[in-house]
Amino acid sequence: MKIRLLPAAIILLVLPLVLRATVDDALSFAYEAATPYVKQGYTFREDAWGGDLGVGDQKAVTAQLFRGNGYWFCLGTDADDATLTVHVYDSKGKLAESQNWQKGRFAAVLVNPKQTGTYYAIVEVKKSSQERTPWALVYGYR
Repeated sequence: MKIRLLPAAIILLVLPLVLRATVDDALSFAYEAATPYVKQGYTFREDAWGGDLGVGDQKAVTAQLFRGNGYWFCLGTDADDATLTVHVYDSKGKLAESQNWQKGRFAAVLVNPKQTGTYYAIVEVKKSSQERTPWALVYGYR
């Protein structure tokens, strides 16, 4: 009986590491999407958001943004065939972005807040062959 439980115990111990690795991989793609903005002088924070979503699912993350700064939110995934989007809204639900782009596993949005306050970045998986697609979102300011 103990011998049969050993493989299950190993799987239960390793599974969180495997799931963490996919979000870490997605994080490296989010930072790759941010590379052009780092070259433009944006400072990217080490904090990031991440997880996994099914196709059509959305996740809202909050960020405190300050008037007078510009912010790039950069999204990435390690899923080759995935299409992701990110859009940022103010606390009244109004679209707050001034630019955005999406290209396969990458997406980004520029926000120049008119007011200091809480903003909401909405991440969505539009297309993917995976049941759950890992994603990561980073942001930088200047």
